[in-house]
Amino acid sequence: MFFQLMLTTECNLKCRYCYGEALEDVDADFPDFEIDYCLPKRISYDVGSLDRFCRQDPDCVLTFYGGEPLLCINDIKQIMDHVKAKQFLIQTNGLLLNRLEPEYVNRLHTILVSIDGDEALTDFYRGKGTFRKVIDNLKLIRQNGFKGELIARMTVMEQTDIYKQVQWLLDNNEFSFSSVHWQLNAGFWNDFTRRDFREWSETNYNPGVCKLAKFWVDQMENKGEVLRIYPFLGIAQSFLLDERQNLLRCGAGWTNYAVQTNGYIIPCPAMWGIKNYYLGHINNTNPLKLKKIFVGEPCTNCNVFNICGGRCLYANVTKRWSPEAYDLVCKTVRNLIDATSKEMHRIRQLIENGRINLRDFEFMKYNGCEIIP
Repeated sequence: MFFQLMLTTECNLKCRYCYGEALEDVDADFPDFEIDYCLPKRISYDVGSLDRFCRQDPDCVLTFYGGEPLLCINDIKQIMDHVKAKQFLIQTNGLLLNRLEPEYVNRLHTILVSIDGDEALTDFYRGKGTFRKVIDNLKLIRQNGFKGELIARMTVMEQTDIYKQVQWLLDNNEFSFSSVHWQLNAGFWNDFTRRDFREWSETNYNPGVCKLAKFWVDQMENKGEVLRIYPFLGIAQSFLLDERQNLLRCGAGWTNYAVQTNGYIIPCPAMWGIKNYYLGHINNTNPLKLKKIFVGEPCTNCNVFNICGGRCLYANVTKRWSPEAYDLVCKTVRNLIDATSKEMHRIRQLIENGRINLRDFEFMKYNGCEIIP
C-alpha cells in the first residue's frame, strides 16, 4: 500500500493555481459534506503510532507530502529513522531540498519536484526566483549522490504550451529531467467561468498532446529510448499488456491513501478535511483492511473507463465543475488516449525489431503520477 503523509498544511509558496485559486474560491462551500477546516498545521500523532501502522503492511510505501513537506525536516528525519517502510518518496516544491542532509535525500526512492517548464513559465505560476532556486537544489542533490528517480511534476493550465514545455524539461541547458508528469488544473475549484479552458484545451493543449505523442515515439525510433513521459508511459503499457483499468490509475481510495496531520486516513490528499471520507485513524486501523472508495457515474458508463480509470476521485465526488464544463476535461482524456493509441503500431513494431523492450515501459505505479492528468 502507498500512503501520502501530509506533514503540514502550510506552504512557503503562493502559486497562482493553488494559493491564488484558493483566494478566488474563498466563499465556495461544500454543502453536501462535513468539512474540518481546522487540521493541525503539523503532525499531531506519535511517530511510534505511524510505525505500528506501517508494520502491519510489509509493502508499506510512504510519500512525504504537504503543504510543503520540507518545512518539516525534523519530522521527515524522525520518520525515516524510526518508521519501518519499504520505501520513502517525497512530493516537494524543491525550495528547501538543500536543507535536508544528503544521507536522507539519498535514501529517497523518488523525488517528485513541482516545476512547470522553463524559467519564465515556472516563475509566472510559482513566483519570481522559484525556478532558479529549485534548479540549483536539483543540481546539488545530484552532486551529493542522489541516484533515485527525479520527476518533473508540472501543473498545467492556460499559460502552458504542453508540447514546448515538456520538450524543454527533457532537454535543456539548465537541468534535463529523465521523467516528466503533468496534471491539468481542471475541476478542482469553482473557477470554470473565470477561465478560458475551452479555447485553450481545444486549440492548444489537445493538439500539443498529439504532437508530443509523435515526438515520444520518434525518440524511440531515432535513439532507442523510451522517455519517461508518464501519461504516455502508463497508457502505452496498458495497451501493450492488454490491461483493463476499472480503478483509478493513481490508486486513490484503493491502494493509495493519505494520512492527514491529525492521523486520520482519507482516500486522496485533495480530500483533506472531508469527514464523510475519513476511513480510520492510524492508531486503530489496519492498513490492509481499509475501505475502498470508487468513482461513480458518469465515469463508470464511459467507453474509455477501462483505460482512464476515472481520472480524479476528488473531482468525481465534489463536482466543482458542471457536467458540461467537465466534459471538456473528458475530451482531453480521450485525446490523450487516442494520441497514444495511434502510435501503438509503431511502438509494437519497434519492440518486435528489438529497438526497444517491453521492460522499458515499466515504472513504479502509484508513485504520485496520476497517469491520467
